[in-house]
Amino acid sequence: MTDTTLTAPHTPADLPGAIRHYIDGSLVDSVDGATFDVLDPVTGRVYLQAAAGKKADVDAAVAAARRAFTGGPWPRMLPRERSRVLHRIADLVESRDARLAELESFDSGLPITQALGQARRAAENFRFFADLIVAQADDTYKVPGRQINYVNRKPIGVAGLITPWNTPFMLESWKLAPALATGNTVVLKPAEFTPLSASLWAGIFEEAGLPPGVFNLVNGLGEDAGDALVKHPDVPLISFTGESSTGQLIFANAAPHLKGLSMELGGKSPAIVFADADLDAAIDATIFGVFSLNGERCTAGSRILVERAVYDEFVERYAAQAQRVRVGFPHDPATEVGALVHPEHFEKVMSYVELGKSEGRLVAGGGRPEGFESGTFVAPTVFADVAPTARIFQEEIFGPVVAITPFDTDAEALDLANDTKYGLAAYVWTNDLKRAHNFSQAVEAGMVWLNSNNVRDLRTPFGGVKASGLGHEGGYRSIDFYTHQQAVHITLGAVHNPTFGKS
Repeated sequence: MTDTTLTAPHTPADLPGAIRHYIDGSLVDSVDGATFDVLDPVTGRVYLQAAAGKKADVDAAVAAARRAFTGGPWPRMLPRERSRVLHRIADLVESRDARLAELESFDSGLPITQALGQARRAAENFRFFADLIVAQADDTYKVPGRQINYVNRKPIGVAGLITPWNTPFMLESWKLAPALATGNTVVLKPAEFTPLSASLWAGIFEEAGLPPGVFNLVNGLGEDAGDALVKHPDVPLISFTGESSTGQLIFANAAPHLKGLSMELGGKSPAIVFADADLDAAIDATIFGVFSLNGERCTAGSRILVERAVYDEFVERYAAQAQRVRVGFPHDPATEVGALVHPEHFEKVMSYVELGKSEGRLVAGGGRPEGFESGTFVAPTVFADVAPTARIFQEEIFGPVVAITPFDTDAEALDLANDTKYGLAAYVWTNDLKRAHNFSQAVEAGMVWLNSNNVRDLRTPFGGVKASGLGHEGGYRSIDFYTHQQAVHITLGAVHNPTFGKS
């Protein structure tokens, strides 16, 4: 469905004229003066220039972060003191959520209501880790009368954070909050498609009282700024969210330095609907799961596997509801699917839509929505009867496109669910308790939701298997990633040593 409530693009007031790097507490241009274009996805026009960072800019940022780590107060503060700063950051993000959402929606094409939700989640990420570092307890092991052993956690150093263009501000907070909470300093390299909201962090952190040099930001292309950050010898940690192919390159480039890596990569997540499921809830959840955030989400349930007994009914109802999804300008509160992030990505998604017409039965969408002959708008698109060998079944599209495939048995459903190189998330819809648990534990996915859409609990591990990632973050897993765990052993009684060389 095309939304006609608002019929013209929207440009926020007071946009910056340019975006600069933020290094050691100051906004700076690139050393060589280079810039790159940033586009408004709705109109495709260049609306500002951003500083294009390269190795020299990354070197300056890492040097500032290293000084702040070795000589500054941040790593030596008590957890409660760092917690207070993080809570002030959360307060500031919450107080500016409307402006953050407006800029995020304009820069990324996300519907404004969904961008607002992401801004509020960003604040919650900081609150969560502000509380966690104060409540954190580490292990102690006793051998009565002989020895006590305890774990001493220490921040590691400069963390390199490389973030994607989908929900950029929230995903930046997901990495920034635990990295800072544990006493590290950071260099953030945001995605070049969406640098606008990232440029707001500097002012927020300054106002909250974060010391200079603790947070640094270098804009630029992945092959320039991102590559230099990954290869820098003074950056022991890299946390990356993005494509699996880029993750492989980062893995190779980080290997000579034996860096700590946390990588959340691509996905082609299955949603498995059994005949005994609540179809109303399953249809609502699977519509939301692939069309929210414009389909540009790593955990999208973009392969829907449906038991044959309810397959025809499911496809008919799903297609009808997909056609009612409201496509519109991102700033319109009625919009459910906005504009894709960039013309380059739009062309990729549309190429899959055209391919799908030969690989499945088109039952909804299939092109531009009515009334949007320009811009990066794609109608919610549904293909049925998709074979598991089809590229639209196997490859990550990262747009509002879904493939539906039938199955006959639990074993066939599991084979289909696991029949991709990815393994990020899975969604299982059934009212059979035994089946629910057995299937969830057998599916090759880092995260499984039973009779639910993607509802995050920040205490649980987030990450995938196979080509979907390396390592986990979330809750204590983030604390583990951003800290050294040093074991300290103390003798309490007589020294118990074997004696060598005694005459």
